[in-house]
Amino acid sequence: MDSIITSLLPFIIGSAVVPLQIIVVTLLLTSARRGPLKAIAFVLGMTLARLAQGVLFGFVLTGGSGDPADANSPGIVKATALTVLGLLLLITAYKKWAKEPDPDAPPPKWLTMLDTVTPLRALFLGAGFVLIAPKLWVFILSAITVIEEAQLGRPASTQTFLLFILLAQSLLLIPILIRLLIPRRAQSLLAALADWMKRYNDPIVIAISLIFGALFLYQGLSAFF
Repeated sequence: MDSIITSLLPFIIGSAVVPLQIIVVTLLLTSARRGPLKAIAFVLGMTLARLAQGVLFGFVLTGGSGDPADANSPGIVKATALTVLGLLLLITAYKKWAKEPDPDAPPPKWLTMLDTVTPLRALFLGAGFVLIAPKLWVFILSAITVIEEAQLGRPASTQTFLLFILLAQSLLLIPILIRLLIPRRAQSLLAALADWMKRYNDPIVIAISLIFGALFLYQGLSAFF
């Protein structure tokens, strides 16, 4: 299990450190009405979309036989995925630096409507956020491929995939827990966090994309030599 989690770590990190999704959750949490419920609905929507992606691509149903004799080496698959992911992140960094539109970003009206959105709409927004972002598709499909190639068997593969989803959304669950555990202090802390992340969104995206893009590209290419 430890080895497969290590293999999935780049895709977990890539899925978790998307600044925009953290901004959306913190803004929902600071909403005057039912903020925590809307934030939970948004994350639930993301979870359901990722589960649907897993089922759609046969992951849950074809988790491998679990027989080591049937296993194919996931090395080439992982190396290719890391190379593609590294290139995508470096392209993202360049586009942010050049002020080009981000294809992963939802329409600007999303952020302005968050205060009045209902929990049901927040659920659909969460699902839509996952489904319209090209890089999130790369992360999830790469993770599914690595798990399937590991031939863990259906139960272990399903458990690993669910753990991937949990870890990929960990940075969204933490502020929700803070809001629920210390509601009075959390309101001002989360509002300050959302303002800070909106103000410095571009530099944050550039820094994260450059660091992890270079790292993943190096790891991917080095596996071929």
